[in-house]
Amino acid sequence: MAQLQGDQLRRHAAEAGKRYALLIDVGGEEESGFGLAAFHDLGRRDSTAVTVVEIADPLPGSVLPRYLVVDRIAWTGASHATLLPQLIDLARSVWKARAVVIDATGVGAGLASMLSAALGQRQERQAPIRVLPFHFTAPSKSALGWDLLGLIESGRLKEYAETATPGSPAALLTTTFHEQLRGITYDTVPGPGRQLRWGAPSGRHDDLVLSLALVSALDGFDWRERTARGS
Repeated sequence: MAQLQGDQLRRHAAEAGKRYALLIDVGGEEESGFGLAAFHDLGRRDSTAVTVVEIADPLPGSVLPRYLVVDRIAWTGASHATLLPQLIDLARSVWKARAVVIDATGVGAGLASMLSAALGQRQERQAPIRVLPFHFTAPSKSALGWDLLGLIESGRLKEYAETATPGSPAALLTTTFHEQLRGITYDTVPGPGRQLRWGAPSGRHDDLVLSLALVSALDGFDWRERTARGS
């Protein structure tokens, strides 16, 4: 956790000249639980969590980008129909995202499909946003866990420095993330591949941590800048 901590400040919108991606862990729907009251149940009920990362220049000697967490957002109990326009606006207007990685497992499949269709369309003066659906299985979650550890240990993934007022909903979200991260348990399965089994203990949630872990999927994108050339 100490190695994960960075010094970039938390932001709530894109900064000119920088590249961003959204990482979305999809929670269940429960309309009666949506709203500010439900926010205080974060960590005790299933939530849809978004982690926003800046895709930064590589460390010296590396060709792979760094990922700087700049914000996180969560909704507890919101319907996917309610979330869809909010996620589209966050990706297009607020963060001008280059890519979105979204949990497409189970209840997330429909939202992932709708988000992919919406963001994949070219808008006026804005290119389509690449959407990568991620399917959680025992092997894929194991790989995600190992990759997350690798990103942290190599210094390529850093958390933001909190700027929110202590006790505010935004600051509470950061505190909840740290609590979830400290609560993660794991073991490795003997045999080839050293499959990693990890997650929150029974009765706890890890949606904010899973959202962050999706960052490793971004290594599959080619982030090199391209210059148009004439024929």
